Amino acid sequence: MVPIYEKREVVRVRSATTADGEAIRAIRNHAVATSTALWTDTRQSPADAAAWLAVHLARGSALVAEAGGQGCESGESGEGGEIVGFAVYGPWRDLDGYRHTVENSVYVREGSQGLGIGRALLGALVDAARAAGHHSMIAGIESGNAPSVRLHRRFGFTEVGTVPEAGLKFGRWFDLTLMRLALEG
Repeated sequence: MVPIYEKREVVRVRSATTADGEAIRAIRNHAVATSTALWTDTRQSPADAAAWLAVHLARGSALVAEAGGQGCESGESGEGGEIVGFAVYGPWRDLDGYRHTVENSVYVREGSQGLGIGRALLGALVDAARAAGHHSMIAGIESGNAPSVRLHRRFGFTEVGTVPEAGLKFGRWFDLTLMRLALEG
């Protein structure tokens, strides 16, 4: 549970379910359309989003932040809360030599940034990856996204390099900052 003082509510981070799929898709598609946090121009269709989420659900690597539902104040299982963010981790690379390294993604709904939701999601995601026995977590962040870089630093991620002009979006080239967190030891 994370108190959101500015709004006088509590956000509960929990495992995602298939019922959260449309809310997750809406947050993700908004990021696709309006930000450089996700380097694609292709919005997820309902079918694509369901398939993408199913992989994360099977792996146990998808979380949501829920605000305002029953149980959010007490910490019990709640219902009816509004999804204000999500986080996932997945394989960093497909080859088996990378199987102990995961990459994270954290997204907070427009209008809810800066309230501690990303911090709550990333903390829970790091804990989940540790519990699953992963060795390290990678974050690939658009180099100009200072809030995301700061968030990851707070959790002990260190910058391991920057790839100049790694991605193209909105007709502009963007640099990619790579950050790493050791999950073991």
